[in-house]
Amino acid sequence: MPTPNQAGGPTPELFFQTANAYQRSKALKAAVDVDLFTAIAEGKDTVPALAQRCGASTRGVRILADFLTIQGLLVKEEARYKLTQDSAVFLDRKSPAYMGSALGFLHAPKFTEAFEYLTEAVIKGGTVAGEAGTVEPEHPLWVEFAKSMIPLMAKPAEEIALLVHRTQPGVKKVLDIAAGHGLFGIEIAKRCKDAAIVALDWPNVLAVAQGFARQAGVESRYRTIPGDAFKQDLGTGYDLVLLTNFLHHFSLATCETLLKKIHRSLAPGGRIITLEFVPNDDRVTPPPMAEFSLIMLATTPEGDAYTLKEYEQVFRAAGFARTDFAPLPNSMEQVLISYK
Repeated sequence: MPTPNQAGGPTPELFFQTANAYQRSKALKAAVDVDLFTAIAEGKDTVPALAQRCGASTRGVRILADFLTIQGLLVKEEARYKLTQDSAVFLDRKSPAYMGSALGFLHAPKFTEAFEYLTEAVIKGGTVAGEAGTVEPEHPLWVEFAKSMIPLMAKPAEEIALLVHRTQPGVKKVLDIAAGHGLFGIEIAKRCKDAAIVALDWPNVLAVAQGFARQAGVESRYRTIPGDAFKQDLGTGYDLVLLTNFLHHFSLATCETLLKKIHRSLAPGGRIITLEFVPNDDRVTPPPMAEFSLIMLATTPEGDAYTLKEYEQVFRAAGFARTDFAPLPNSMEQVLISYK
């Protein structure tokens, strides 16, 4: 006889999974903190061996490793644990694609605290974490972003640089707005030897980007404009402007104001490359893109995850001739290429 769940009847499982979802993120952080995934990759795959390697209790390691197995981050075979394919790539500290450091930003108190007041944000229609939330001038959160998010942005930056090298190989003057870690401009400078990068961001954030530019050996072609993209003189004659993970922080009307300013700064035939979370018109698919709207509700006054149709309209209103859409391989985000 089928159970009510098997028969399609109601079950409280989803309610409890959602109500307790914070436990999954806390367990992930605890595992990263004690280096559990790296220890398993090293062959310390039993509870006693893991406890010794991680400097933790056998009870704590057993319960944590079992919980992570239930969540699909580990595999348990008898008394031994193994990494899943995803965990081996993204959570082993020795992997070149290690993403554990991103928790420094994703779990930063100034970020997570905004969600403590989500009810109030829903009522208001925007963040209640200060007047401007994360778009407050020189918000310290963006220094943490610049330092922590390299693992998540390395592949998209490489793919965009390859796209530029393939389609605009002679690019000479590039403006990187809200540069953060600077990786997008730096990767272009590494592949396009005539490209000079101008990075715009808050001064404390630009210090991080300049450090990465020195490490990459492109500091001679890397200069900065400290300050607010809406207020600073951008200059003119740019072949390319980079807008990566920026427009979603603002209303479409505010985006249009900035895009008109960028349009004036571009040389004839110049273009913008935008990297964004772009949901479908229904705003609920694909889930990773569509869910991003909630982050903007909690942390910004007017930000959102905008659809392709909305981006096309706002770029057209700002004077751009057309906007092409290019999915980014192995990424939750999409590339928009807008032509002057």
